[in-house]
Amino acid sequence: MAGIHITDIEAAINFWRERKPSPDGVTLAPELRALAEVYALMVYYHEDEADEHGFPAPAYAAWRTWYDSTPDTPCIAICSTSQGDDDCKGCGRTFEEVQHWPEMTPAEKRATWRRITLAGDAWRFNRYAERAGGGTPPEGKD
Repeated sequence: MAGIHITDIEAAINFWRERKPSPDGVTLAPELRALAEVYALMVYYHEDEADEHGFPAPAYAAWRTWYDSTPDTPCIAICSTSQGDDDCKGCGRTFEEVQHWPEMTPAEKRATWRRITLAGDAWRFNRYAERAGGGTPPEGKD
């Protein structure tokens, strides 16, 4: 079972705060309230991840709406796994992740995204950042 990382819950909260701001500075939209309850419990229990199957339905629906607004795949159309590499130089996924991507759950996909983003060594994060929608590569990263 895959876990949803607390940083994804924070991103979903910020997504909903922008779309449904509080009218009075106190009242929260239902989506925000649902996500805030999960977030608060995670902070209280010092948890970094919550099992996606254990999410309350309203919180999971709110998280899924945010998730559906993110890019589905890290692929930048430079797949070195097709050339025999264990890890793709283009996107950073393993051969197994590339092969099983369509069957992965949203939380499994986000865990992969988190891992490759933290590593930051795939070409999507430097050499070919413009293909990934990241604009020009950072100074000294090409």
